[in-house]
Amino acid sequence: MKSRATSFDIAYQAGVSQSTVSRALRDSPLVNLETRLKIQKIAKELNYKVDKNASNLRSQHTGTLALLLFEDPTSDDSQINPFFLSMLGSITHASARYGYDLLVSFQQLSNDWHADYEDSHKADGLILLGYGDYVEYEEKLLKLVEQNTHFVRWGAVLEGQPGISIGCDNLLGGYQMAQHLLSQGRQKFAFLGGASSHCPEFLERFEGMNKALDESVQPVNLVSQIDAISTEESGFDAATKLLASGVEFDAIFCASDLIAMGAIRALREKEIAIPQQVSVGGFDDLPMASFCNPSLTTISQNTKSAGEVLVATLLSMIKHEEVHPQRLPTSLVIRNSCGGEV
Repeated sequence: MKSRATSFDIAYQAGVSQSTVSRALRDSPLVNLETRLKIQKIAKELNYKVDKNASNLRSQHTGTLALLLFEDPTSDDSQINPFFLSMLGSITHASARYGYDLLVSFQQLSNDWHADYEDSHKADGLILLGYGDYVEYEEKLLKLVEQNTHFVRWGAVLEGQPGISIGCDNLLGGYQMAQHLLSQGRQKFAFLGGASSHCPEFLERFEGMNKALDESVQPVNLVSQIDAISTEESGFDAATKLLASGVEFDAIFCASDLIAMGAIRALREKEIAIPQQVSVGGFDDLPMASFCNPSLTTISQNTKSAGEVLVATLLSMIKHEEVHPQRLPTSLVIRNSCGGEV
């Protein structure tokens, strides 16, 4: 039986050292292009396969990234915010393009998920999606920093926060939505969603809306802000509370599409015409936003770009390259729930 070719066999035929073969097969720039191509050609002729496990043991790299998804309250059994599903596909494709495997793990925020991924060599770095209450979550981010763990998260980009965050420009998105509502002649605004340090993304969307209201030359005002988490049920409850308060309003800006869908259901149950009497705007541009009735005007976050930036940033960090937080642009998607051209 013919024995399998080794890197020493390639070195002998190429007339170079075994370490040069190893570098050339990793496409290292330390080996000149002509020699690299020669070695790679010999390796192919000998049907040489790199022993990935042995290579990883030598380099202390796993060739794997870990994506940690945190459980969210949902109306089904998935416990996954649907916004993250499209981002999951983008992260998977980007990881594969860079030659990395992706380990996807579902976590409960109460668990010590921060403790052992990189330390136990399960992964070279972490991508974090979802967080619940940011005030509690921040403590675990600080722990990751103390452990020198390579990690990047999707979320609000805040001054002085632990680690590197990639997120959309929530402030801009809130401003864009409010401007559109103002262009439709809306004057009395309600905001459904948390507006505190516990939910910084929602807070930035709220602040963006207020910035547009402050700049308006027309007499406009914020009549109500009601807390809601990102579920349809919470949106329905918040809108029901708004209706019961007796305040007059003609625009509702919801901090997420799920909240907006719940609010639309509450308004429709009271036979309030959308958008003739009340305009409703969301945030995220979930696939289902175009199918609800009426279809939802919303702020789009580019999940394809987000996934690519998350992976590229983490890999740069692993290579000890300089990395920075990034805010990705948002765009307004106009549909029927706010009026205007569709």
